[in-house]
Amino acid sequence: MREDASAADDDAPTVESGSPTRTFLLSRVFITWAELVVVGFAGAALGGAASGPPQLVVYLATVLASVAVVLYNVDRLVAARLASTT
Repeated sequence: MREDASAADDDAPTVESGSPTRTFLLSRVFITWAELVVVGFAGAALGGAASGPPQLVVYLATVLASVAVVLYNVDRLVAARLASTT
C-alpha cells in the first residue's frame, strides 16, 4: 500500500511550502485584503459624513478605488509569475 502512495506522489507536481512564489502569493493576498479594508472603511467614513449627491460620488469613488486595488495586485502577481518563468 505504501508503494502506491509514493507512486502517486511522484506524479504530482511538487510545490515546496517555503517556495518564494507561494510566499509571494500569500503575502500579496494579505496585502490586497488589507488595502480593500482600508479603502472600504475610508469610503464608509467619508460617505457617512456626506449626504445627497456627494454621498453617491464618494460611493462611486470607493468602488473605483476597490477595483484599482484588485487590478494593481493582480498585475503584480502576473508580473512576478512572468518574471519567474523567464
